[in-house]
Amino acid sequence: MRGFGNAVRAVPRLQASLTKSRLNTSFAATAAFKVNQQSGDVRHASDTANADLKKTPLYDLHIAQGGKMVPFAGHSMPVQYANASLAESHHFTRNHASLFDVSHMVQHIFKGPNAAAFLEKLTPSGWRNQGVMQSKLTTFLWPGTGGIVDDSVITRIGEDEYYVVTNGACFEKDCKYLDEELGKFGAGVEWTRLDGSGLVALQGPQAAEILKEALASEVNLDKLYFGNAVYADLKLSDGGKTHPVLISRGGYTGEDGFEISFNGKLYPALESTTPAVESLLKIAGPERLQLAGLGARDSLRLEAGMCLYGNDLDDTTTPVEAGLAWVIPKDRRATGGFHGAEVIIPQLTPKSKGGAGVERRRVGFVVQGAPARDGAEVQKNGETVGKITSGVPSPTLGKNIAMGYVKDGLQKAGTELDVVVRGRKRRGIVTKMPFVPSRYHKPE
Repeated sequence: MRGFGNAVRAVPRLQASLTKSRLNTSFAATAAFKVNQQSGDVRHASDTANADLKKTPLYDLHIAQGGKMVPFAGHSMPVQYANASLAESHHFTRNHASLFDVSHMVQHIFKGPNAAAFLEKLTPSGWRNQGVMQSKLTTFLWPGTGGIVDDSVITRIGEDEYYVVTNGACFEKDCKYLDEELGKFGAGVEWTRLDGSGLVALQGPQAAEILKEALASEVNLDKLYFGNAVYADLKLSDGGKTHPVLISRGGYTGEDGFEISFNGKLYPALESTTPAVESLLKIAGPERLQLAGLGARDSLRLEAGMCLYGNDLDDTTTPVEAGLAWVIPKDRRATGGFHGAEVIIPQLTPKSKGGAGVERRRVGFVVQGAPARDGAEVQKNGETVGKITSGVPSPTLGKNIAMGYVKDGLQKAGTELDVVVRGRKRRGIVTKMPFVPSRYHKPE
């Protein structure tokens, strides 16, 4: 199976009157839980606050497995599980494998003869020449400013068909943006949002061996490299198998891994996701595979130098400022034609070489003393020169790491700056990212 059947633009036009408060709530969702990464302590929202939250297909499994649930991106999500601290879960992922519920992410299909042209208008990436069953990271952009609406991974799953995953915390904003852009673009594109679908991430050095044992289809995982995708069936504990699921090699932790999509538009994903996950857990056994939550996911992604939208990326940040210029291929730099190109393309050339350059750059930090958190000021000789956007104690390195933005010219690794943590200046050293080397499965 390659396509998604009778895909239609299933989402009605959204009302333009989305309130500012509701949008701000989605941006603030990343701060919905407070975690001590070293002790694993979690402060939970009240049951009343949880009453209106959406539940993923794995909600009941999380509860049965001792998941500590918190509000995140409009969903009730596990931040950790009763049998492991955040640090233990983090280390288990780095040494074995963990399974993360990422069903709060929003899955879409764009299909039709003009689908590639539509995506090339909204993103700086090239899609007409993208290989079938290949994925890559990109950014949706605002016209005029080149600011990042959201970051996304897009997979070409057919000749004129693209599978798009966007952030759950940006749900309302993204849907309004896509609906309005599609309305301005014209015919030849069908948009389907895959509501009621499941999405899980299998991550860690033992992920491939576990998936090999769980496959009910012939797939050569050795030749399925980072950024490749395939349709396959998974074994179920009762001797049956799942419907065809989309398996994409990649992930958010820096480890080898896979994201597995259960399409809820074609199949009963709400009923099939849990049996498939239970089968994976049973096949692997607890010594190789465990469930992990948002807490470990956050520390793993920061060690991998990955951005979190709403913290490290936002509507005012361009891809060049964010260190994501590599998503813009050579031909698109030459021809433009994407939203914000008039701002972004001049930024690609530094001021020293006659271009516009940028005023700030995203960098990594190692911070001495207390960990720096989102919003902490970065100073040089008492002058504010930047801001921290993410920070955690790194379980792998045993150091406090952070990500943030500094004035252009201060981005060189080894630069020493002051980071203000709880009113005290701490020594912050600009550090190359990823902090922990990535272990993706790529051709040698």
